This record gives sequence, structure tokens and C-alpha cells, in this order.
Amino acid sequence: MIYMKKIGVVFVCMGNICRSPTAEGVFRAQVADRGLADMFEIDSAGTHAYHDGEAPDPRAKKLAKQRGVELGDVRARRVTAEDIERFDYILAMDSDNRFNLLKIAPEGHQQKIHLMLDFTSLYSEKDVPDPYYGGPRGFDRVYDLIESASEGLLDKIVKNDLKAK
Repeated sequence: MIYMKKIGVVFVCMGNICRSPTAEGVFRAQVADRGLADMFEIDSAGTHAYHDGEAPDPRAKKLAKQRGVELGDVRARRVTAEDIERFDYILAMDSDNRFNLLKIAPEGHQQKIHLMLDFTSLYSEKDVPDPYYGGPRGFDRVYDLIESASEGLLDKIVKNDLKAK
């Protein structure tokens, strides 16, 4: 029997209740749609512990469900240096969170930290905006950005990481 290490992907925003749980759910669904669920470890976290243990924002959950993605089992938690060591891809939702991740990253692991929107060519934004204090349109925009970037990320991983195995 050949053991193959799962590819670890963690999505990170500030509080882990809007953007990063949405990204976790969207990416998990895309991975499952391609029949690759057994090849991935997928998670999300926040750079701050404001909402530890809480479920995703109800607006994020509602929109995800409308688009066919469940966020039900996701619970907020704070990202750790151990996460940065363990996961292969650490996706920050914006530049501030990327900066915070780089500050806690153990030596030799900084290259694994990317901005989420580096993986889409459909949008010119660099940061996924925080929809927490906005209305429903903000959540729609965030979902669209994340969906596009998730497809690009998965394409990159399939091309570069899974073909080699």
C-alpha cells in the first residue's frame, strides 16, 4: 500500500467567520466535485481570536447554502505557527492578514503564504474585502471572488502537486 500525504490547504481571514469559512466550504465543494476529496486536508482559521468556537456568520452560511455549499461544521479558531508548518498552502484573504501570518510563520515556511486572489485572473483586486459590516451585496462579491480564486488554486495544485504523485 502506498501512503500519499494529503495536500493541506488553510484559508485565513481576521475572525474566521465570513471570508475564510466561505473559502473553506467553496474549495471543499470544488475538490469533491473533481473527486479529489481524499487527497486534501482543508481548513480555515483567523489571525485574531474574536470569535473562537463560533459558527460562520449567518449571512455567509445563507449565501453559501443558496449556492449549494454547506458551512455547517466550520467553527472559528485562531491560526497557529503549527498550522503554517503543517499546511502546504496558506491563503490569506487580504494583505493585512498575510502580514500577520508572515509575522508568526516559522523560518522556512513563509513561501507557503499567498494572497487568495493571486489565484484568479478574472478580478483585479488583490484583497478579498471583509463583508462583515456591509450588506448582502458584499457577501455576494466575496463569494464570487473566492469561487474564482478557488478554481485557480485547485487548477494549480492539480497541475503542479498532484500530477507529480
